[in-house]
Amino acid sequence: MPDRTDPLAYLEEEIGALDRDGLLVRPRSLEGPTGARAVFDGREVINLASNNYLGLANHPRLNEAAARAATDLGAGSGAVRTIAGTMAIHVELERRFAAFKHAEAALMFPSGFAANAGTVAAVLGPEDVIVSDRLNHASIIDGGRLSKARIAVFDHADAADADRKLAETADARRQLLITDGVFSMDGDIAPLPDLVEVAERHGAIMMVDDAHASGVLGAGGAGSVDHFGLHGRVDIQVGTLSKAIGVLGGFIAGRAHLVEWLRQRGRPYLFSTSAPPAVAAACMAALDVLADEPERLARLWSNTERFKAGLTSLGFDTGSSATPITPVITGDAVATQRFARELFDAGVFAPAIVFPTVARDSARIRTIVIADHDDADLDEALAAFGTVGASLGLVG
Repeated sequence: MPDRTDPLAYLEEEIGALDRDGLLVRPRSLEGPTGARAVFDGREVINLASNNYLGLANHPRLNEAAARAATDLGAGSGAVRTIAGTMAIHVELERRFAAFKHAEAALMFPSGFAANAGTVAAVLGPEDVIVSDRLNHASIIDGGRLSKARIAVFDHADAADADRKLAETADARRQLLITDGVFSMDGDIAPLPDLVEVAERHGAIMMVDDAHASGVLGAGGAGSVDHFGLHGRVDIQVGTLSKAIGVLGGFIAGRAHLVEWLRQRGRPYLFSTSAPPAVAAACMAALDVLADEPERLARLWSNTERFKAGLTSLGFDTGSSATPITPVITGDAVATQRFARELFDAGVFAPAIVFPTVARDSARIRTIVIADHDDADLDEALAAFGTVGASLGLVG
């Protein structure tokens, strides 16, 4: 082949700049199953980095269901849903998830990201307006861009500002008010009752991304809509199967005509091969475990309260977190990366979160406790935070 200059060589310089600024992410490799303690990069550590809230990702009932489905139904479906890839197991999971969310119907997507982006892009167009919380997930932002709708951003968790933005864009054909249920980097809960009232006052579509609330908030983990008693007043509920459910995939739940429209025009649904049978079977097993083992949810919350109180007593800034997601906000990206490395050396995996995931001046260590952590895990992790934090001058 002829020699030529690499047209992508500039990316090496960009990567170098990320590294110098403390913004280069170096993922660690998980060896073996995830859990309260897990092996990353050859070292067993207390795992505070996982979204596996209820400890279901390695639950025996999920593992057995996945193995049985793979043996009986195959490793994959071989097609997209609208051609030959809709299996009975997918239909049953959608029925089960709709019941879980107290909705008329539900539809499975390849991921939570695809569910958000694909739905926003399918229900809106250039004549419409999206009124979106400033800290909403990237998938919501990308879905808005794909829809070509106008986007008006309201101040974080500020229903009054959302009200103003809806009033200012009343000339739009349709309006969508959208928020995360639980915000993934701060761990705070959206003021959903106030936002629902605002949406109803303006006749706007109300949508909530419940990725970090499903399995965590509400009776039996039904999510933020259940937590606030708002059934029937939120038009579009997004769920994920990759966090508290412990497997993989995304969901939309709502009225039957919404789900039917997404079958026709939801591009990630239309153009992605359907989930392997093992995934669908494990997800249904997770719903069974949620119903049969309510103590998991109770333990998640008792662990959350213990760990959050410990971080606060050490003097760390945990922001406005009210959920198992508890950030330790430090601000500086380089210092935060060092903090995460030294915590890992001390036996605790809690990753640094830096720009562009969060704003440049709000770097943090993000911690997530799960139901399977015990008191010894949490106490050991808190001791490491105290020792490392003091050595770096982050706490007194």
